[in-house]
Amino acid sequence: MNVAIVDYGVGNIKSIQHSLDRIGVNHIYTMIPEKIISAEKVIFPGVGDASYAMKQLKNQNLDKLIPNLKQPLLGICLGMQLMCTYSEEGDTSCLGIINTTVKKFNCDNNKIPQIGWNNIKNLKTNLFKGINENEFMYMVHTYYVPKSSYTISESLYDLTYSSAINKDNFYGTQFHPEKSGLIGEKIIKNFISEL
Repeated sequence: MNVAIVDYGVGNIKSIQHSLDRIGVNHIYTMIPEKIISAEKVIFPGVGDASYAMKQLKNQNLDKLIPNLKQPLLGICLGMQLMCTYSEEGDTSCLGIINTTVKKFNCDNNKIPQIGWNNIKNLKTNLFKGINENEFMYMVHTYYVPKSSYTISESLYDLTYSSAINKDNFYGTQFHPEKSGLIGEKIIKNFISEL
């Protein structure tokens, strides 16, 4: 198995690399289009600001490459949000892979950002094969993806939102599977072996 982690300057890479090392998966961290295209699986990480991240993708022409990939891709946290059409964060046009808008939490009862463990439910697709309902995953985010027909897991934080989404070969998790213990590791294994 050959996995490419997309290098565009805004990913929390070490934890993803350590997670792949633990399960014995070969991987490269690269911005080179040919290496991304030729990989069997692609991980699209991201932390920080959506508008800055999109500028970085455009500077490397990755904004054109990523939506046209044919192999399974897993967007993590900001990587998932960037797969959407638009983000309220910085009034940002995103990659447009999944037709939905990223919104800012407007919480009455909870602190923003959401930082810490939250459970996931209504799990769909083989990304969650062998995962029980209501397992807890690690979250860090101020913006969220609303529920839609693309939702493959849900979480509750003042409102119910998409904690994972899917369209065709594109998967995204709002949570960090690489920071979510053995359950998160199982989700990464599923991405590698089941999709």
